[in-house]
Amino acid sequence: MVETRHLIPISRAKKTVGKLVFAGLVCLLASCVSAPTRMPGIGQPVSWTELPGWRDDSLAQAWPALLNSCQKMPARDARWSELCADAALFPVPGDEMARAFFETRFVAYEISGDGGTADGLITGYYEPLLHGSLIRTKRFRYPLYGRPEDLVVVDLGGLYPELQGKRYRGRLGGNRVVPYYSRAEISNGKRPPDDAVIAWVDDPVMLFFLEIQGSGRIQLPDGKMLHVGYADQNGHPYVAIGRTLVDSGAIKLEEATMPTIRAWLKANPGKAQEILNSNPSYVFFMLREPGASGPVGALNVPLLPERSIAVDPGFIPLGSPVWFDTSLPGNGEARPYRRLVFAQDTGGAIRGPVRADLFLGFGETAERVAGAMRQRGKMYVLQPVARSLN
Repeated sequence: MVETRHLIPISRAKKTVGKLVFAGLVCLLASCVSAPTRMPGIGQPVSWTELPGWRDDSLAQAWPALLNSCQKMPARDARWSELCADAALFPVPGDEMARAFFETRFVAYEISGDGGTADGLITGYYEPLLHGSLIRTKRFRYPLYGRPEDLVVVDLGGLYPELQGKRYRGRLGGNRVVPYYSRAEISNGKRPPDDAVIAWVDDPVMLFFLEIQGSGRIQLPDGKMLHVGYADQNGHPYVAIGRTLVDSGAIKLEEATMPTIRAWLKANPGKAQEILNSNPSYVFFMLREPGASGPVGALNVPLLPERSIAVDPGFIPLGSPVWFDTSLPGNGEARPYRRLVFAQDTGGAIRGPVRADLFLGFGETAERVAGAMRQRGKMYVLQPVARSLN
């Protein structure tokens, strides 16, 4: 039986609809209707003239980074196959040829942050230099671990299709996979065996920052240099110790740079390990060839100084060219920094759409700039033009 107590009489319904239409028109004329908030991530296409500084960058210098991305991208995205085949025909183009190539083979898109914000945080990273030994001594007593044999990686996508690409890291505890040891547990003795040690270093704080950077060099007593890079991670989430220090009141938010954090840890040795342990994530390393052109990022291609960045691949596809509109820290005021870079790496602290870590290379200048870099900036991702099959 049809319930009638919720039905509106026809004459009354017409009046109600009329009132709603009138109210809607009044609201529209009064600008009551607000524009929808932009979703975070890749947004609308923009013209090349809308990219600040696009005509000023030496795009020929970015070409090697494009060729590096081309080592992997055709297998990831079919649109890159013909593009990369054409790029290979011009191993050393001039700036104008490179610019014409990008303008005809890619489309630039704006990237929006949470709530539709246009800018986000841009930081820097580099290859640190540590001093170490192949044997443990009184000075060199802090282990740099390779990937331990008891670290188990479970591909969850093989069990649950909805978790494709998700992996769980742990260790075998009896007949179960349990979480791998946290940083605090490793620091307190639950550590991999000594045969997993690549080298012993003399500074636990520098060792910690090596983990954050993901690659670096270790100088041995005889002058020989070991090149190490990221191998794996213990499966625990990354927690920024700068945030820990800010939340505890030890430093101010605007002071949370690498030099300030290192200075605080050096001045407070009794509390340093507790602060380091607040980040449960632990990184394991591997030796890489010393003749390699640079450290290798998550895309598994060499990183080029000031042309490679780490991004959140949930928002920006790895391998993509990205236009940077940001600044570099200076002695007094920041200076504009606008150039083409490539998303060739990831990082535990790099989360969100307008968020990037600029690789600055090796050496004192790279360390100084990376340590102070905490800039606001805009990003535009370049995506291949869809080519007609006809």
